[in-house]
Amino acid sequence: MKKGIATFTLDYGRCPPWLFERMVKLARIIVIAIIENFGPNEFLKRLSDPVWFQAFGSLLAFDWNASGLTTTVMAALKEAIFGLEKSLGIFICGGKGKTSKKTPDQILSFAEKINLSFEKAEKYIYLSRLTAKVDSALIQDGFQIYHHNFIFTRSGLWAVIQQGMNIKLEKARRYHWFSENIKNLTIEPHQGIQSEIVLPKVLNLVDKKSLNNRQGTLKLIKEKKDLFYEIKRIKRLTDGSQLTFLNLSTNDFHFHPILKENFFDKRLDKTINQLIEKPNQTFEDILMTQGVGPKTIRALTLVSEVIFGAPPSYEDPVRYTYTFGGKDGIPYPVNKNVYDQTIEIIEKAIKKSSLNFFEKEKLLRKNERLFFKNKV
Repeated sequence: MKKGIATFTLDYGRCPPWLFERMVKLARIIVIAIIENFGPNEFLKRLSDPVWFQAFGSLLAFDWNASGLTTTVMAALKEAIFGLEKSLGIFICGGKGKTSKKTPDQILSFAEKINLSFEKAEKYIYLSRLTAKVDSALIQDGFQIYHHNFIFTRSGLWAVIQQGMNIKLEKARRYHWFSENIKNLTIEPHQGIQSEIVLPKVLNLVDKKSLNNRQGTLKLIKEKKDLFYEIKRIKRLTDGSQLTFLNLSTNDFHFHPILKENFFDKRLDKTINQLIEKPNQTFEDILMTQGVGPKTIRALTLVSEVIFGAPPSYEDPVRYTYTFGGKDGIPYPVNKNVYDQTIEIIEKAIKKSSLNFFEKEKLLRKNERLFFKNKV
């Protein structure tokens, strides 16, 4: 396999209409072929796989190494199956920017069309919000979520594909979730997180190494300890005006890109009051409390570490870079099974699609260029 660096830069502007129209047409043909031959659950599984998604986006002819691949491919997919959702058995909600905020309404709309119970729809809305909170508050990597898709099938499987941007670094990062492989929604729940760069320090509370810190936070809130007192006490231990990760320990409290922040303000007071006044049995309950965001989580994490001596993880949770792996094991060994399955499913979908002979041959040749020339 050829090696190199794949940049995942931020795109500006819009996809040209002529390209988007063709992406929609090709996506519709391939999706129908995949679902007819493998079923909607298998398509959802593949869509939630970071490597397969990247290959699919490349096949649709979008820039393979830019943030626009995520947003444009998902927009093209949503447009491609519009009106066919019930017959295909797959439903795509949300999108980029303001469209992401319409996810709950779109879930409810689909639920009504397919006679999905209100309780199930509410559960999906909860999961949509939870996954967005996990990737913004429990993983604090400096990437702000601006794109969110919640996808589900009739059988109850669901997936989330969302993307964050870091304007300073001019990079994007994509987060993949798939319900079938999740054991705990707040402990290492991702199917994969795809990014060009691995950051040296990320507050990572989904890491199992952060469990002691999380348990300390839960204990503080459940026992109704005076968190305000503890925060003020820690505040006095530092410079008297700020809670500063760096002032406490340059090794353990080094958070990038935010180096200093005034945690103690009226908004934090209000949020902590809401926390201690409601029952919290799990860390998920804390996270889903109204008003709890990255700032509150950082403050609680800091208090828990100082009181219980339980540091959180600062390891970047990225699991995939933009390659299938390298023959010498860098950045990781080639996963031949994933590689072969990706090729097989895309090829079968092309061959069994309604495209004419010449269009099929053109796509198959492109597929060969994408994969076979680099295959080990």
